[in-house]
Amino acid sequence: MKATIILEQDQQIQNHSQLSEYVNQQKGDYVSVVLPDALAIVLKSVEENKQSTDSIRMTAGSIARELGKSKVKEVDVSKEVLGKAYNQLEEAKVITAFVEGWNLGNYSFDTYKTKIEPVKAALSITGDDVEAPITMGEIRAAAMAFSRDLTNELSNVLNPQTFPKRLQEELKDTDVEVTVFDKAEIEKREMNGVLTVGQGSKYDPSFVELKYCSDPSKPLVALVGKGVTFDTGGISLKGGRNISDMRMDMGGAAAVSGAIKLLAASRAKVNVVALIPMVENNIDQESVLPGEVIHYKNGKTVQIGNTDAEGRLILADGLIRAGELEADYVVDIATLTGAIARALGSKLAGVFGDEKVLTQMKQLGDENGDFNWPMPLVDAYESYLKSDYADISNISNKGEAGAITAALFLRHFVPENVKWAHVDMAGVMDSTEKGYYGNSATGFGARLLADFAVEVSK
Repeated sequence: MKATIILEQDQQIQNHSQLSEYVNQQKGDYVSVVLPDALAIVLKSVEENKQSTDSIRMTAGSIARELGKSKVKEVDVSKEVLGKAYNQLEEAKVITAFVEGWNLGNYSFDTYKTKIEPVKAALSITGDDVEAPITMGEIRAAAMAFSRDLTNELSNVLNPQTFPKRLQEELKDTDVEVTVFDKAEIEKREMNGVLTVGQGSKYDPSFVELKYCSDPSKPLVALVGKGVTFDTGGISLKGGRNISDMRMDMGGAAAVSGAIKLLAASRAKVNVVALIPMVENNIDQESVLPGEVIHYKNGKTVQIGNTDAEGRLILADGLIRAGELEADYVVDIATLTGAIARALGSKLAGVFGDEKVLTQMKQLGDENGDFNWPMPLVDAYESYLKSDYADISNISNKGEAGAITAALFLRHFVPENVKWAHVDMAGVMDSTEKGYYGNSATGFGARLLADFAVEVSK
């Protein structure tokens, strides 16, 4: 079955008063109708002040999913139709956003479902000079889909031993240099946060560096992603009826991996390294106990007050490594605190750090769909991290400002003289079905981090 996308001003609609009235009365951004010669998706008029690239992505994703469920295999639309539908935006950006949203709307993670044969409607855009924006839309969607795949994967399939191999396989035909530190190398490099968190798991920890440098003259951007492949909470065991989503606690690692994939595929002129500490926070007789103290390579000592505040402990090693590499910009990203979800909900990540970087992040997110909001670093809350037995504790001694105190903890490990941002994506880790999102991981962060690297390299 085949469908075509048209405008509500199309003569095929306007020449039939009842059909025109029907289309006009329907809510939403589009309507499916059956014409004498074809199935048509009618794009409804969008008010000028409501036209945005993400609204295009959401509409395209919804159409793709609906047609796939209806077993429609082919869909065509002209460049002119898309240009007229979103006439306040650049034509190339419209095409890229539509393709990106379409492909992501087609996304599904059904590896472990039986008796399922999903139909994914293939999109064809006709017109002159459409190849480049189509390709860019495909690249961006593929990077985000890769992040989704990593985050959705089962923890017995994707763990600290198999995760590096997955990245090596994905990036083997690109210009990305993949370096894997095993446990012995991690010990040699005194990455004691990684070693401590991972000591209760049957899987040895790993630390992966993904280097993509197409222009050494550009500032070095280090992207540090939390890679906890499953988080039981450790001795501070998590509760709840269903904690299966704790396999998604490596969403930050997925984000930086997707960002590197996007940059390499688009041949961006950047100098970027992704730093990914990989552990499983599990519980056995070797697990770290609350009260123990970690000695970090930068001289800091940290007392563990709660083993479920483990992400910051491994990110600290990543931040120290960024300093060793003399990065100019450092962005860490993690599913770090439930507090950020309570503060901002499920549609926004929180970003802490350098004010100029925060402004750039928000502007980029508003454009690319990885929405985020600037958050404060409140120096008065530093005292909440006080420990009587070490320099600082890994958990606040107050029941407030959890996202802020987590960011303040990380600040202790940020290299001097760098521009730094911390992205807490815990609230936007997964989603329910709407637009180009499904009932699975979102893939948040891949676009945001890649676009940030490009922005600061201009």
